[in-house]
Amino acid sequence: MTAATQFQKSAEATGDWTVTPLSAALGAVITGVDLSTVDGDQITEIRKLLHQYLVIFFPQQHLSAEAHIAFGRHFGHLEGHPNLKHRTRDDHPELFRLAASEGGIADEWHTDLTFLEQPSLMSILNMKVCPEIGGDTMWANLFAAYEGLSAPIQAFCDGLSALHDAHPHGREDRTFIHPVVRIDPETGRKAIYVNEHFTRRIVELSEPESAHILSYLTRWVQQPKFTVRHRWSAGTIGMWDNRFSQHYVVNDFVGERVIERVTVMGDQPNRPPATWQPFTEVAPRSAMSRHDRQLHRHLQNANAPAATGDTAN
Repeated sequence: MTAATQFQKSAEATGDWTVTPLSAALGAVITGVDLSTVDGDQITEIRKLLHQYLVIFFPQQHLSAEAHIAFGRHFGHLEGHPNLKHRTRDDHPELFRLAASEGGIADEWHTDLTFLEQPSLMSILNMKVCPEIGGDTMWANLFAAYEGLSAPIQAFCDGLSALHDAHPHGREDRTFIHPVVRIDPETGRKAIYVNEHFTRRIVELSEPESAHILSYLTRWVQQPKFTVRHRWSAGTIGMWDNRFSQHYVVNDFVGERVIERVTVMGDQPNRPPATWQPFTEVAPRSAMSRHDRQLHRHLQNANAPAATGDTAN
């Protein structure tokens, strides 16, 4: 049974929904549903569809801020952006607003907020103003990217962890270490969990080794066979599973592009058993790279007697 057939049958049980897959890798458009009124079994169905397709789109919704927030709360606790407070709406602190005229283009591949101890579970975007041409978003399937690696590289990456920071937001001090490979607690599938925007250093490797491995993995996940590209229209709601996907905004448009996003927090990445200890070769501070100093500082803070487990946030 194909994924499309499986989820068409599942959708029929909730009413007149139509689920249209967008690519072999990930993504689907769902029509016939009003997100301002869904609850109960319909929310459960949306969770299932999101887990299957990793990114799903609901066109012609035109949700108000209140309806957008209410829809997001069905899936968990919402928080505004931890660093970009000036882009959070004063009247609705759960809403994060990005306008192209204010520099709001995330044109590097990334998974949201991986510099936090508990990153985002999912993001729910409301496209408010859309350019006539361009401004698409691309997503990558991190399950497929991991499964496309050779078995020896998979085994090597399973034992690694990586330091993430909020340097793109001007907060290099906000750091956390996550596994390079994470495990889906529902299925046991593994996914790559590093990205070019927030990931700085493989903890168990030297700086030159880390640079080579990170460069390889971040380029690997960007291959077209792992991705989908979505053309937006105003009023569309897009949801993505932030645990097992990356995304990238194509900065190829002229004019305004305005989005509002709510972020469902509380992710706890599961990892394979650790294989090696952190690379902590002592070198004169003047000879250490910025990422070496950052890693040593993070490890020192994490091991300090007064540490509470959230010193990196």
